[in-house]
Amino acid sequence: MKTINPITPIKAMGIFAALIALLLLAACGGEASPPTAAPEPTTAPTQPPAAAEQTADDAAPAENRGSPRNTARFVQLFVDPPTLDPHLTTDATSARIIVEVFGGLVTIDRNLEIVPDLAESWSVSQDGRVYTFHLRPDAVFHDGKPVTARDVQWSLERVTNPLTESPVVDQYLGDIVGVKEKLAGDSLNISGVRLIDEHTIEITIDQAKSYFLAKLTYPTGFVLDQENVDASPRNWFREPNGTGPFRLAEYRVGETLKLGRNENYHLGPPNLEEVEFILSGGTQMLMYENDEIHIAGVSLADLDRLSDPDSDLYPELRTAPPNFSVNYIGLNVNEPPLDDVKVRQALNLAIDKQEIASIVLGDLVEPADGILPPNFPGYDESVRGYQFDPVRAKQLLSESKYGNDLGNIPPITITTPGSFGANVSLDMEVVLQMWERNLGITAEFQQTEYATFLKDLHKGRFQMFDIGWIADYPDPENFLDILFHSQSTNNHTHYSNPEVDSLLMQARIETDAQARYALYNQAEQQILDDAPWVPLWFDGESKLLVKPNVHDYLLPPLIIPRLRYVYLTEE
Repeated sequence: MKTINPITPIKAMGIFAALIALLLLAACGGEASPPTAAPEPTTAPTQPPAAAEQTADDAAPAENRGSPRNTARFVQLFVDPPTLDPHLTTDATSARIIVEVFGGLVTIDRNLEIVPDLAESWSVSQDGRVYTFHLRPDAVFHDGKPVTARDVQWSLERVTNPLTESPVVDQYLGDIVGVKEKLAGDSLNISGVRLIDEHTIEITIDQAKSYFLAKLTYPTGFVLDQENVDASPRNWFREPNGTGPFRLAEYRVGETLKLGRNENYHLGPPNLEEVEFILSGGTQMLMYENDEIHIAGVSLADLDRLSDPDSDLYPELRTAPPNFSVNYIGLNVNEPPLDDVKVRQALNLAIDKQEIASIVLGDLVEPADGILPPNFPGYDESVRGYQFDPVRAKQLLSESKYGNDLGNIPPITITTPGSFGANVSLDMEVVLQMWERNLGITAEFQQTEYATFLKDLHKGRFQMFDIGWIADYPDPENFLDILFHSQSTNNHTHYSNPEVDSLLMQARIETDAQARYALYNQAEQQILDDAPWVPLWFDGESKLLVKPNVHDYLLPPLIIPRLRYVYLTEE
């Protein structure tokens, strides 16, 4: 889901722990969150990878799994989400909770297919622009109140109200006719949303776009209860009246967040009675071995011990498939010295990513040569970024407008999420050492608390930033258009190239999948040549511990409502 969070201030645990945390905490696409617990991505590929259907207990024979215990309580370590308002979220940590408490017209199932949620069916006009959704008659809010088409309309009007200040609404709902006018203050209502009757709503988009339905799985499209919001506009999300499989039972900041089973959930009530997220911190491995939590990320320091077949915990070790995500350093192209493309290219060439991946990160990540992750729709291995070449890097730096005199290069600050005094991840420290060794450029770190980091990121306040992106849905548009189109509010680097904009706009309406992918491949190559990013790592397979009585703990490469599938048995 968005920013990776993209991840959490898991930075103190190192990159590997951050990636594990990413898996355990899971986002909505989008941006990754900080390191301490672990986020994931969102939405469903038309042809999901085989790993998508894997669960954390796949290694256990089905006959030993038993039947669900309806009074079971599932516990894991987590971190405080930056927000619980679906219309304001931009990170995977928040999304991991939000997708369990709220829902929209459509959702993503365990096979990563887009399926009905509050809508039981829909139809699309012949020209591909008009979607007519028919709501489920049994869909209710947590308090038992029926969900109506008017609730859907009000929710869309609320998220597009400029006063709501949703950071990404234009990116996820801007295809709907009238949204841009409302966001600009030129209209009080969304002209493209029309009530047909109590259980039917019609949404018209500006052009036929194959990815529009997938965008509605993102929290900006989730349905809220107007009475719930109006009763306490500033704090309603502390006692939300959602529609998801779980209700928010308790939330004490920095201590605990508990979800309770929604017995009236229209897709079938969850197996678990309660899910508790411990927010007070602690050592995952120690808590796991003391039976305080049901799952735990495995640090690089513990991996050898746990991988030994003679280890008592070896049977509980699981392999999590890669997320559809990429970690990167964003470069604000308007800020000197990053306003010179040759400086940006030099920064890319001066990093030996393979050495860092192997020596520092134990080959648990894959060096990122591009933007789209491997096996993601539209991925093309012929699209290439930069290989380590310190000689060429030094030459490009000398050819830049700043020349050979390092005294001409303005100071560089890289902002990374994390609490004051927390350790910066080792891989980022090595990156800065390589820049100093190979280019003579010295950069310094600035750490910002994660919620503040996200706010500043969306306001473009950084010179250079360390973050990640997890797919919200399986389409190249979710990476390339949302992050690099010059008019995108998620274009945090302020990158602008008319040729790239043209390619992206052609791809939006291209109906042939292969032709669309070809346009995205051209755009991706041009973006890499212009170097507004330093792509770092694609997610690799990672390890986690899962208690033997935990079943159907899914490990998808996207953020989906998955806790309703989990069940526990007697040990």
